[in-house]
Amino acid sequence: MDIKTIHAIKSNPVIHSYLSVDSSWYKQLNRNPDAIKELEKVAKRHFKLTVPDRLERFVGNIEMLSSFIDVLK
Repeated sequence: MDIKTIHAIKSNPVIHSYLSVDSSWYKQLNRNPDAIKELEKVAKRHFKLTVPDRLERFVGNIEMLSSFIDVLK
């Protein structure tokens, strides 16, 4: 694995954490260092850090806050 890929893994905590979940990516990164971009996408989907996931959590929090306000009325 080249230095650039190793640095990208160590500098990105999402990728670093995901590699402990699915270590098969090490093999892919050894063969194709440009796969780091795809790995980042997969890791974000796994940890639910994509924009739609964040919006879903935000809407869920608003709904929960709304239900608390309704209970207090």
